[in-house]
Amino acid sequence: MSTLPSSSEVAQRAARLEKARHLREQGIPPYAYSFPVTHLAAELQEQFADLEPGAEREDVQVAVAGRIRARRVMGKLAFFTLQDRSGTIQLYLDKKRLTEQMGELAFKNLDKLIDVGDWLGAKGCLKRTEKGELSVRVDEYQVLTKALLPLPDKWHGLRDVEKRYRQRYVDLIVNPQVKQTLIDRAKIIRSLRQTLEDRGFLEIETPVLQVLPGGAEARPFITHHNALDLDLYLRIATELHLKRLVVGGIERVYEIGRVFRNEGISTRHNPEFTSLEAYQAFADYHTMMELTETLVCNAALAVRGSLQLTYQGETIDLTPPWRRVTLQELVEETTGICIDVETGSTAELLPALAERGIPNLSPQDSPGKLLVKAFEHCCESHLRQPTFVLDYPLEVCPLTQPHRSKPGLAERFELFIVGRETANAYSELTDPVDQRQRLEAQAALKAAGDEEAHFLDEDFLTALEYGLPPTGGLGVGIDRLTMLLCDAPSIRDVIAFPLLRPETGEGVEEA
Repeated sequence: MSTLPSSSEVAQRAARLEKARHLREQGIPPYAYSFPVTHLAAELQEQFADLEPGAEREDVQVAVAGRIRARRVMGKLAFFTLQDRSGTIQLYLDKKRLTEQMGELAFKNLDKLIDVGDWLGAKGCLKRTEKGELSVRVDEYQVLTKALLPLPDKWHGLRDVEKRYRQRYVDLIVNPQVKQTLIDRAKIIRSLRQTLEDRGFLEIETPVLQVLPGGAEARPFITHHNALDLDLYLRIATELHLKRLVVGGIERVYEIGRVFRNEGISTRHNPEFTSLEAYQAFADYHTMMELTETLVCNAALAVRGSLQLTYQGETIDLTPPWRRVTLQELVEETTGICIDVETGSTAELLPALAERGIPNLSPQDSPGKLLVKAFEHCCESHLRQPTFVLDYPLEVCPLTQPHRSKPGLAERFELFIVGRETANAYSELTDPVDQRQRLEAQAALKAAGDEEAHFLDEDFLTALEYGLPPTGGLGVGIDRLTMLLCDAPSIRDVIAFPLLRPETGEGVEEA
């Protein structure tokens, strides 16, 4: 649906422009510079909760400001609902009182020139109406901003999903849950920071523009720096720069920031998203499991006040410790097929996996790749309760330490909740010779056409040669964590301004 004004909105806009002109003719600016607010609506509702119906507090003078969400003009009285950032409060507007304070046109202007959607400031005392509604009995008011476009019909709201994402500013006005989700998102990020800083982690920002992107298998966005005449990439992860900082002696470091991947769009993917990456010296992936539990549980308590959640009607229990199970065990548990990455035979595995409907199988796939494909197809979506999936094939983990006791595997886990990967962690590879060999293999894949393979980053390899101590690394997808804790079905619901195709084009295809 187009977000351009409809013919009805065009007509209403013209009418509102005319009202703004009338205000100016009276010497009333329709676009003010400021207003001295003394109280928020929620503060007044709480502070005067015990004010009796019909009672008035003329000794309490307040100034409130907000957007008009509803209005009723009844003869010589008018009742406006004012919405500020904390909630709503009623304005009680008496013609006689306004005329005495502001002049003959004050009440008429309220009736004829002020609309739902306009911003208004009001000063007066407090009164609870006979019907029990706490109100500001207005002595004077000020037009703060004349809105030119009408809000959606209050009975139907803004229901078109794409229009909600495209016009988030309107969505925020008419759908209170949208604002609450953004508030909760901020609380989640604040909680993550607090947990890490309580453990001695230091937050450091790393470059968004990079000569070589690294730290993940992803297709990057490319841009160009004119002054240097240099092609650059938007970062796909913060990992390699954060590990450089650990080499430099910052033993506990993290960053919360945007990363960018030139990939499809779906309910769980957006090309730019927010990640937390944390690195701790002298730790391994077991340490990172405990840290992940603490981070997620503290965030849940910060916004939900409980470790028992409901996500899309499904009860999720975050009480630690969470299940720990290997990738191989999960696949065997689900399919009955044991895939050993060291001794398995592709020729023997292919028919059995094909029988179970696993797509995109190839005779060129190693047992390790077949294990990952079987997991993604048969297991991933069934991991509803928080589960650490451990020990991935080494060949798909180019930045990870080899497993200390399981040949062919790496010390890596991914956390799955409600069938989605929410976190990823390694015992970080610290051997610079081994790391070079793996990145050279990745570079060969890239040269052969794999756009998601890693670049060969010589400066990162040089940093490793100065010595990276034993390190545990963790990445958490903040958008997906927010989806879980805010009961949001789509990543677009937790991003203020998700990427959308311009209106003149076709709809964005869901991956």
